[in-house]
Amino acid sequence: MKIKIGVISDTHLHKVTGEFKDIYDRYLSDKDGVFHAGDMVSVDIAEFLNNGSFHGVHGNMDPLDVKMLLPGKKVIETGGFRIGLIHGWGAAEGLEHRIRSEFKDVDVIVYGHSHKAANFYSDGVLFINPGTATGYSSSGIHTIGILEISDTVEFSIIKI
Repeated sequence: MKIKIGVISDTHLHKVTGEFKDIYDRYLSDKDGVFHAGDMVSVDIAEFLNNGSFHGVHGNMDPLDVKMLLPGKKVIETGGFRIGLIHGWGAAEGLEHRIRSEFKDVDVIVYGHSHKAANFYSDGVLFINPGTATGYSSSGIHTIGILEISDTVEFSIIKI
C-alpha cells in the first residue's frame, strides 16, 4: 500500500485565498495527508488544512497565534518511516546542516525557509523542501511536493 502526502511550505498567506483553495483542490485534497513546513502566517491556513491527516510546524515569519498552535519541529511516524518536520532558519547556505542536528534517527527531513525546492540524500537521510507554494520565489516558479511512502520513500517536486 502506498501512502501519498502533499508537502507545502512558505505559503505566507494572511487568509485562505482562492488561489490556495485551487492548489489544495488540485494537488492535495486526494492525498492521505498534508505536511506544512512553516511560514503559514495565519492560523486560517492551518485550520483549512486540518481536515484530515495534517502535520505542521511554525516558521520564523509566523505570528504568535500560529506559534502557540504548532510546534517548531516534530517527528511523524508513518509507513514504517520516521519523518522530521521543521521550518529552518538563517541563511539558505548551510540550512540543511543546521536542521540535521535537530533530529536523531529519522529517515526523512522535511523543511522549508529557503523557498527553494530540494530533494536529495545526505548520509542516508532524505532531505526534502517543497519550495514555496504561494510566497516569494526568486525564480518566479511556485512548487509543492508529493511524498510517496511504500517499501521506500520517494519525493516529487511539482511546479504549480
